[in-house]
Amino acid sequence: MAQNEKLAELSAAGVAVWLDDLSRDRILTGDLKSLIDEYSVVGVTTNPTIFAAAISGSDCYDEQVRDLAVTKVSVEEALRTITAADVRDACDVLRPVHDRQPGDGRVSLEVSPGLANDTEATAAEAAHLWWLVDRPNLFIKIPATEAGLPAITSTIARGISVNVTLIFSLERYRAVMDAYLTGLEQARDAGLDLSRIQSVASFFVSRVDTEIDKRLEDIGTDEALALRGKAAVANARLAYAAYVEVGESDRWKQLAEAGANPQRPLWASTGVKNPDYPDTLYVTELVVADTVNTMPEKTLEAFADHGEVEGDKVTGERDGAQAVFDQLSAAGVDLDDVFKVLEEEGVDKFKKSWTELVETVEKQMEQAQQ
Repeated sequence: MAQNEKLAELSAAGVAVWLDDLSRDRILTGDLKSLIDEYSVVGVTTNPTIFAAAISGSDCYDEQVRDLAVTKVSVEEALRTITAADVRDACDVLRPVHDRQPGDGRVSLEVSPGLANDTEATAAEAAHLWWLVDRPNLFIKIPATEAGLPAITSTIARGISVNVTLIFSLERYRAVMDAYLTGLEQARDAGLDLSRIQSVASFFVSRVDTEIDKRLEDIGTDEALALRGKAAVANARLAYAAYVEVGESDRWKQLAEAGANPQRPLWASTGVKNPDYPDTLYVTELVVADTVNTMPEKTLEAFADHGEVEGDKVTGERDGAQAVFDQLSAAGVDLDDVFKVLEEEGVDKFKKSWTELVETVEKQMEQAQQ
């Protein structure tokens, strides 16, 4: 099967193309396999919102739901079983990719968002999900909340690969990188094989523009309005500069010598929400080697149709990105508040989706027993 040229070019530029979606239908119909073969997809990310849409919109889950209802397991345990089954099967579809390039061929499964502010429970569920799926190409998604940071460290220290999610600010991203390095150091001291541990740090993009653009429009000055659509890319470029800085540190070099893998930046939330912006904006403007871009299907198809790879758009852009942030502050945008709001909203959105997911499965289990 012929590879889409534009996505193949993006992949050749060093950007790992991941799909931000999963459903049992995708797996059973061979759609996921086709995306791997034709669209250069080498990974999959999931979240509660994605599973809520998948389970409520398909009858592929009916038989499993009936079986779980008969065994009278709790709704929460049924939900873990259902989502773990999809992730395990997707891991198997992506296993040939993983065998060629161990950092990719990965599928991410998120801990319950209700645990986002509970360190011990997050770490415990991460270990349980790792055991439940039982595939080497799994990523456990842990949110980068303050309580999530020590859970990231302890999970990495146990040799479990982690996708750190819901990162919005540069300050929190630095804390995430520190949590990863600390976990690797603990794993090394415990005698674990560091080469088997992988991680990505999911830095959210489009939501930054959505929140900051709204504030710029409220301010309403010409200077403020001229900054719309610039914050998200600038934020990601500053994050990449911080990643490079950590990669040049003696601390990282010691871990690399012990076999550790770098924690690649992953550009998440790359679907463009403002119709006035190019629909491939957060792909084209964030091309740089050794990164991941996880795209919703609509963005993936848009790039396949008319995306352009214009070379490395990130390396060496730190000063320009910082200038954008200086201008945002001068215009009156409270950046600390922006990132606080985004994190809280991010956790709340996933909690809401998780609640909807629980209610959907609960209703299906009740119907199955009638």
